[in-house]
Amino acid sequence: MILDLTAAQIATALVAALSAAFVRGLAGFGMAILLVPVLGLAIPPREAVVVATWLGLLIGLVGLRTILGQSERSALVISALAVLATPLGVWLLARTDPALARMLIALIALGSFVLVLLPKRPAHHLPGAAETGATGIISGVLTGFAGMPGPPVVPYYLRRAIAPQLARASMMTIFLATSVAGVTSALALKVATWREPLLALALFPAVLLGNWLGHKAFGRIGDAAWRTFTGAVLGISAAAALWRLL
Repeated sequence: MILDLTAAQIATALVAALSAAFVRGLAGFGMAILLVPVLGLAIPPREAVVVATWLGLLIGLVGLRTILGQSERSALVISALAVLATPLGVWLLARTDPALARMLIALIALGSFVLVLLPKRPAHHLPGAAETGATGIISGVLTGFAGMPGPPVVPYYLRRAIAPQLARASMMTIFLATSVAGVTSALALKVATWREPLLALALFPAVLLGNWLGHKAFGRIGDAAWRTFTGAVLGISAAAALWRLL
């Protein structure tokens, strides 16, 4: 056994990390949404959230200069609010029963699948301060509780008529900031242990490979196919996690 995990648990974690990172590289989001529910079937949900947050931080540092240069200004506002709200989510996670946490995390993943499939907003739509602020706060709470900053952020960008490159870079900027906040909050509130960073380092090569493959695929498929593929993967992952729980 490695890190007190069986071979089956390690295999599950590696496949989940590789698949989730591929989606992240292709779409700019989805790694935590995919990884946490599946990883939570192999290890306790609290550990799954912290491991996913560590992996988000590590992979977010790859290509940092590029994504910051291509991001929309709103990404900085959302990032700042999400960082401030993340400790609340960590506090809730530490006080939630593991079985209930698994159920809530699976439902969050399922909800993100539905949001991704919603139709785009009109071409002239520009989010106001209230929508931007709510997106940042909810993203932060979900970062701490479920390791998933994406459910409010993804529709904020993908439902708008903006270039995929701009949406992808903006989301990656926010997810890097929430990963930093998630790791810091978990350490400060003593939710994290020595096991999570070690497991994250063990899974990081699979994440690097998956992210590289997804990045290579980005731009080679049309917008409709991009949305369909990502939505399908998110839906299948969430449904599988929910089915195992029920």
